[in-house]
Amino acid sequence: MPRIPGHFLFTSCKRYICKVGIERLAIKDFLLKARNHLVLDVRSPGEYQHAHFPGAISFPLFSDEERKIVGTTYKQQSREQAIKIGLDIFAPKMRKMIEEIEAKVVDISKNGNESRPSTLLVYCWRGGMRSAAIAWLLDLYGFKIHTLAGGYKAYRNEVLQTFEQPFHFKVLGGYTGSGKTEVLKQMQANHALVIDLEGLASHKGSAFGSLHMPPQPTQEMFENLLAQELWKKYPSQESPIWVEDESQRIGNLNLPGSIWNNMRTSPVVFLQIPFEQRLDYIVREYGVCDTDQLSSAVVRISKRLGGLETKNALEKLQQQDKKEAFRILLHYYDKLYVKGLHNREHLPALITYVDCDTVNAANSNHIIKYEPA
Repeated sequence: MPRIPGHFLFTSCKRYICKVGIERLAIKDFLLKARNHLVLDVRSPGEYQHAHFPGAISFPLFSDEERKIVGTTYKQQSREQAIKIGLDIFAPKMRKMIEEIEAKVVDISKNGNESRPSTLLVYCWRGGMRSAAIAWLLDLYGFKIHTLAGGYKAYRNEVLQTFEQPFHFKVLGGYTGSGKTEVLKQMQANHALVIDLEGLASHKGSAFGSLHMPPQPTQEMFENLLAQELWKKYPSQESPIWVEDESQRIGNLNLPGSIWNNMRTSPVVFLQIPFEQRLDYIVREYGVCDTDQLSSAVVRISKRLGGLETKNALEKLQQQDKKEAFRILLHYYDKLYVKGLHNREHLPALITYVDCDTVNAANSNHIIKYEPA
């Protein structure tokens, strides 16, 4: 492909965008369109990796190094010189970009989502020149293009504002090993509105919570994922959303303060399951894990567990007596959970206790029976 001078390309893009109907959408309209159309994040790979619009495809105009060069030029020389350098970088990539989009369109067709999506959504950091350049190219090729006014920054503002809404939560409580996640999944299969906080955080909430789980997202990405779930699961303020009772911290991540405070004042259904039944469940769940991994997890909570109990738990693990090691840990987590549970105002008015004989997803039937108003 012949090299196109940056200044000529910039002038052509500017005139073309003024002429055609590339539509800039406000954030709420963008979110509605995103339900049915492919979203392209044209920021650098590093920006995308840190956090992005859930479901968006990374389609960077610049590499991380190229973005740095353009940004440095902008600060040290001028806006105009930065644009020219940016367009010099962009011009040789244009054909490859079109071909990449065509390949993604074909992949989507094969998955049966759309025959050939004529509409694409594009965003960059502030809805400026990066999204304008990609929008111009894709529109020129024949796609219907929408860009996000205000870019990813506007999206993040919407995410943070979402957490301030008065969501109607119902909280599923129960000591460690009660199978709360399985119960919630069954409730969701039965058409209840459920958000799996631990699934979004890629962590099960205890010292062993990272075992057999993918790496946790960044805090910002976790918030984006949570907001996306809230938008999907909250058709009206009358619809309750079920969540698992959590501490504010899940692994290395924190629940947004407003969401956490809302959960602490929401109705709680508490599964009461015998200790031995829960212990057997924990053994089945974590007994297959490597002894060294389990020992490392015990060491991480040693200050809170106490020297003697830490020593005893580690000895049991080394002796391959995992059940007795987990017995020590389960007593610790029960005490910790009681403290967190009772750290609520007006707990008696919020909580409903449900007796269950064993750990089972079918306990969801009991939840429906005793569901609080």
